[in-house]
Amino acid sequence: MADHLPPALLEACVVVGASSDKLRELYQAINNNATPEHLLLEPEVLHLLAPPFVSRPQAETEAARPHGKRRRSFLRRKREQPASSAASPSQAGGRGGGEDVNVPQDIDLMALPQLCFPGGLQITSKQKEEQFHFLVFTDVFGNKTHGVVMQCYRPILEATSVLQNGAGSSKMSQLFSAYSFCVISKYPYFTALKDCLSCLLIQLRTCCLSDMEGTVKEFAAKLALVPIPPPGQLHVMFNLRPLTIVLPSREDKDHPAVDLDLHLPFFSFRPQQLLQVLTCLLQEQRVVLFSADWARLTLMAESFLIFLQPLLWQQPYVPVLARGMLDFLMAPTAFLMGCHLSHFEEVAIETDDLILINIDNGSVSTSCSETLDLPEIPPAAAECFTQRCQSLQIHFDLYQCHRATCTDISEQRAQRRAWQHNLNHEIQRITLELIVNIFRDVSSHLNYEHRVFNSEEFLKTREPAEQLFYKNVLETYIFHSFLKDRLNRKMDKFARMELSTRSAMQKMKAMVEVPRRPTMQEIQARRRSSIENNLSKRLGMSLPNLRDDQTFGFHRNSLLSGIIMSEPVLRTSPKPTKVFELPDFPASLSFHSVQSYYSELIQHLGKAIFSIQNENSTLLARFYYLRGIINTLCWRRLDALSDFQNLYKTDTAIFPTQLVMWLVDSLQRDERRQADRRPDLKRLILKVKTENQKLLVQPDDHVKKFELPRKHLHQEEFVRCVQESGIVKDVATIHRLFDALTDGQSKHVDPELFRVFYTVWKETEAEAQDVNLPAEVIDHLDNSECVFKLSSCVKTSHGVGKIAMTQKRLFLLTVGRQGFLDITKFRDIKEVKKASAPFLLGRIPSLRIQTSSRLEVFEANLKTETELWNLMVKEMWAGRKIADQHKDPQYMTQALTNVLLMDAVMSCLQTQRSFLAASKLVYFDKIKHEVPMMVPKTTSETLKHKINPSLDLAEPQTVHVLLYTPGQLTCNDSEGEMNPKLWVALSGGKVVVFDAASWTMLQDCIQVGESQLNCMLGLVQEQVWVGSQDSVIYIIDTHSMSCNKQLTEHRHEVTGLTVDSRDQHSSQQTYSCSSDGTILQWDSVSLKVKRQFHLSCDRLCSIQIFDGTLWCCCGDSIVELKKSGTPQRRMALPDDIKTIPSSFSSFVVIPERGQLWTGCADLGELCLWNTKNHRQPSKRISLPGTSGVTCMIRVKDQIWVGCRGWSGIGGQCDGQLRSQVLVMDAESFTVSKELQAHSDSIHSLCSAEDRYVLSGSARRDGKIAIWKVE
Repeated sequence: MADHLPPALLEACVVVGASSDKLRELYQAINNNATPEHLLLEPEVLHLLAPPFVSRPQAETEAARPHGKRRRSFLRRKREQPASSAASPSQAGGRGGGEDVNVPQDIDLMALPQLCFPGGLQITSKQKEEQFHFLVFTDVFGNKTHGVVMQCYRPILEATSVLQNGAGSSKMSQLFSAYSFCVISKYPYFTALKDCLSCLLIQLRTCCLSDMEGTVKEFAAKLALVPIPPPGQLHVMFNLRPLTIVLPSREDKDHPAVDLDLHLPFFSFRPQQLLQVLTCLLQEQRVVLFSADWARLTLMAESFLIFLQPLLWQQPYVPVLARGMLDFLMAPTAFLMGCHLSHFEEVAIETDDLILINIDNGSVSTSCSETLDLPEIPPAAAECFTQRCQSLQIHFDLYQCHRATCTDISEQRAQRRAWQHNLNHEIQRITLELIVNIFRDVSSHLNYEHRVFNSEEFLKTREPAEQLFYKNVLETYIFHSFLKDRLNRKMDKFARMELSTRSAMQKMKAMVEVPRRPTMQEIQARRRSSIENNLSKRLGMSLPNLRDDQTFGFHRNSLLSGIIMSEPVLRTSPKPTKVFELPDFPASLSFHSVQSYYSELIQHLGKAIFSIQNENSTLLARFYYLRGIINTLCWRRLDALSDFQNLYKTDTAIFPTQLVMWLVDSLQRDERRQADRRPDLKRLILKVKTENQKLLVQPDDHVKKFELPRKHLHQEEFVRCVQESGIVKDVATIHRLFDALTDGQSKHVDPELFRVFYTVWKETEAEAQDVNLPAEVIDHLDNSECVFKLSSCVKTSHGVGKIAMTQKRLFLLTVGRQGFLDITKFRDIKEVKKASAPFLLGRIPSLRIQTSSRLEVFEANLKTETELWNLMVKEMWAGRKIADQHKDPQYMTQALTNVLLMDAVMSCLQTQRSFLAASKLVYFDKIKHEVPMMVPKTTSETLKHKINPSLDLAEPQTVHVLLYTPGQLTCNDSEGEMNPKLWVALSGGKVVVFDAASWTMLQDCIQVGESQLNCMLGLVQEQVWVGSQDSVIYIIDTHSMSCNKQLTEHRHEVTGLTVDSRDQHSSQQTYSCSSDGTILQWDSVSLKVKRQFHLSCDRLCSIQIFDGTLWCCCGDSIVELKKSGTPQRRMALPDDIKTIPSSFSSFVVIPERGQLWTGCADLGELCLWNTKNHRQPSKRISLPGTSGVTCMIRVKDQIWVGCRGWSGIGGQCDGQLRSQVLVMDAESFTVSKELQAHSDSIHSLCSAEDRYVLSGSARRDGKIAIWKVE
């Protein structure tokens, strides 16, 4: 059926068994004294029942034609065959002899009879108990359809009408034939459908064979009325006498619902065997499951695939193979299949290289040997998984033993469901943790801009014993699909757990782009791991709760309150769920009865929506979604569109785009006219059409592996190649590297030269991994320090040894009994110069370093290395000095990168000009000499720190908006614990989030539309509103860090958001404005517009509330509005400013002083107005060194002003300070501080609880400065 159809539980119901003709033949054979055991009956489709089960009026039927796909009935084709090979029309059809049946496209009716009887259809002399098994069908596109099969037995006497003289044979009355009832659904509701068939079984036991079709049809028609719950925490419940059945919802739209017992594999396998099974699947082996119980095959296979999530199995998948399908096991490709245990020996002998998994005895072997010879999952991840499994409580009876015995079956089933839901959640969390621990480091080897995964470098960082495992996995389709999601920055369960379980060291490394070297902490961990079971050096420190003695050199932020370091939240309870009960099914299945049923269901949903209108928007979205689905089934298209429109304000994550597009296309002419008269539907239709155009453009989801170039590289190609290699991202640095390698002689880099450079760089990285410092040396270094460069063994003024360089210091590693001598920290250096030391009759080049930490000068006879070390030490010294002055640690890491590139260039060129080439990579030392870099004292004292929100990007981005949201640092509840956060809006709709207690990055990219973001507003610690140029207000949930709500009432660019700060909990005083002058007042709880008014102006730039009064910044005026929304006062641009021309860019009102401060975008002065005399400014204050005012905020009794500097127009960033933040005294009207920390215009300012001010600049600088407020 079409993908856009409203989701319903039933796809089809099929009855399979032996035809009447076959039973006649069997009867005749028995009468002729033949042995029935030797007769093999061929199963056939007896009845096929598929929706729709009720006929609509002709007009609606015509409109419904594009709604579903039909093909000519399989049964009809069978009827055209001779009677000997097909069932008769009266027995085979679910619609009657002359009617086509709407056969779903995904159902293969040729294979279905075999799968319903995988062991064959046999005649028995005793009536057997009913049996169930489960099927999964996969089409060529990977789409799955699921089936639950019930086999039950009926006497053959009842099945045949060929009875002679009205009396049956006594032999015949003792024989029984099996029938299979298969319920097929697009959704994996194995438990629910099994319960449904169990209810059907009660009716089948009491009905005769001639009534069976009607009974099954009524059963199928009821299931076709059951809607599928949307992803989230809303389950659907319905009554199918005598059981109450629950359909659990999917956790998210990317993964199917889990409606099976995930603990079953733990009954059959120990954790070690489970790891072996997952190892085989991760490496895409040819895997065959065996069991004497057909039902176990699919349940186990489905459980294994759920354990792999978010990795998705991409290979052939047939969990149940009928006996006639065993040749599938000869397929040369990887697969996951299952067959009966009786075929185990046969399969093992006849096939090679199969993984044989015996579910019944819990063994894992191969068809070649009894043991499994495959690379194993890394031991640290495996050990963590094993420990977690031991804590699982997988026995319901133990859980239930202290409780009273249930006397109500519904209550007992509800208790079991709740227990199973919690256990499934725990198991999924444990297996997800396993996947995270295996693939945690993949993201650090990705280049997002060019969509490259550097697999070779990733493999080099693995332990030798693990490399074969990773090498096999990296070549699989399952991993390739996983890579696509990582490169798309998909924020799924894997990404969220990977972020939440990062160690403090990993968080620190994520904040600075440092070349890969082992830290002192990692060297110690590696040393411990070699003693403690040889655990992996990387995973051992990243897995939570494995050891209690982990210590981190974590730099706390003392600016705001102390950070609370808690262990990763692994034992969180599943989110609470809500169960919605459907009305009782209609007594008859006529069109009017079904429509009445839907109407009653819509009423129930309406009551549910009303009851939680302002309480739980996530749950409210699920009710809107369900009501929209039912309205669609009732052909109430406008009501359905209205319900789906409400998802924008409640949860866009479940918005059914394809269904809404189909609804819009199917609107009748009068419906279209009605929709055009309703603004909400008109907006929805326009938005859907716009989105439909975007869908026509296929997104780029390819994945590349890094390959060395084979042709000459011009500068642009060289930049791409270096970024893909993972050496460095910064474009300016790569340009300097290009100049160094070309040495000014050519305009391209030879591919052989690039290969040599790349090899040298990677060999240096590899050598650093083998650095093995003695414990006495490590004790003198910080945990986060790495050794980046070692000299040759040289004579120094303090003995013989090797000079080692870390990111913080130089030290001497003395020879003999290796010892530590601290030469100097880079910030303590006073002078570095080349010299020469006497040696016999000549002199040897040496390097002298004078430091403030010791009186004597340190001298080292570095000989031929002197030139290089001179460059490196000076660059690190300059980088350290600038980093300290600007309170920006990234300067130091950039200097370190420059130093390592110098070393690589010197090594790969090895010519007389290699030193000259390497010197082109000097950056900070040049700046120190060419441009005065001394930061003014006032700036240095006020500036506390700088952070870079564009760290993961190739080039800096403009910081368009900053928002600080306070936290709850003293909260003991982990769910409620919220550190303060800094929200940063970058170009292209990207929002980056920092923990404002440690300045570590919490989210590297929340995508909020694709347009520029103009404003942000925090509301009661739960929501962040973001206004965009695309006219939408996006709402980010501060807990989930997801953007699933949108307000679409504005027609033009949203330029301002404000809330009355006097009442933070008010839901009535939230305002937004758009550039056309529209101002909306919102109820921030219900997200409904309370008031709307329009201000006549050329462009409405921003709005603010001061002392309960709304003020508006228009291009040519500042307007104060009355409560009614009409202008009360208007401060127009002075006449002399209008001639420039210029416009107001920002303003601040101080109500208690009667002051209005305004700034203009192209004028280096502030205008001070008296709010009681608004015709002319009372004072104009000149701002030194500025060409315009970009933003202003009030902090205590100060006005902080962000400016555009004169030298900031055009040109590349050369390190010169171009723009200022000015601090104005509101009493004296003077500039009290001139703060210089940005090399481009200041674009945004925000206050952190009036203790700190944060400033963000344009793209040539792209950084955020944190200032102390006095």
